[in-house]
Amino acid sequence: MLNKRVKSRCGMPTKKNAPPQTALLKIKNFKTRHILKKTKRGIDMEDYMKNVHILEHPLIAHKITHLCDVTTNTKEFREIVSEIAMLMGYEAFRDLPTTDVEIQAPLSKFKSPIITEPIAIVPILRAGLGMVDGLTALFPTAKIGHIGLYRDEETLEPHEYYCKLPKDCIDGTCIVVDPALATGGSAKAAIGFIKERGYKKIKLLSLIAAPEGVKRVATAHPDVQIYVAHYANAPLNEHGYIVTAFGDAGDRIFGTK
Repeated sequence: MLNKRVKSRCGMPTKKNAPPQTALLKIKNFKTRHILKKTKRGIDMEDYMKNVHILEHPLIAHKITHLCDVTTNTKEFREIVSEIAMLMGYEAFRDLPTTDVEIQAPLSKFKSPIITEPIAIVPILRAGLGMVDGLTALFPTAKIGHIGLYRDEETLEPHEYYCKLPKDCIDGTCIVVDPALATGGSAKAAIGFIKERGYKKIKLLSLIAAPEGVKRVATAHPDVQIYVAHYANAPLNEHGYIVTAFGDAGDRIFGTK
């Protein structure tokens, strides 16, 4: 997909769609950036954005563009979702604890680090399933849980209909995945249900996120690290979809529309 000609960069912040009242600035922190705001005291980070990591990389930007392109077919869409998830996983797994163990190399014995913490990857059904393969390619021994939510078409509020989580990963890291963080209702509820089942160390990975969704989840769960491939500084439509994103991720992954 890398050689496919790029027509445009979708959903990038512009002066026209930048939120009023708050001036947004970009600051690079090695591999992530955060949203800052101007205040009377100078420049302060939005409190709820402190645990939000917006990944900046030309490969990710390139692939996000093709995800948003209406001409991208189901096969291509599914592959790109998995590819971006893998790139995001590299950053999300960055702080996993390691333990030194002694190994026998061809020429000598020495101690080297391995990851011993259990990992659970939990997709929010059904669209989240599209991100699982990319993450398990990085961490094949991860256990897979599932959480199913449906959204009330009138209130847009989520309701749980299924939840099955690996019990032996409660003391490890739980990676919740959902391609779009729009209203934030599903992710907020899913994380709440996962916490009720004993998980404490939780991270959320989303391909595209809107300001409303980020704020809602980060405010409700300030202990959760949020990783976003693209921050779409754009409004939501009447159905709760980001207007500069890829539409219904589930339909495009599974070809049901």
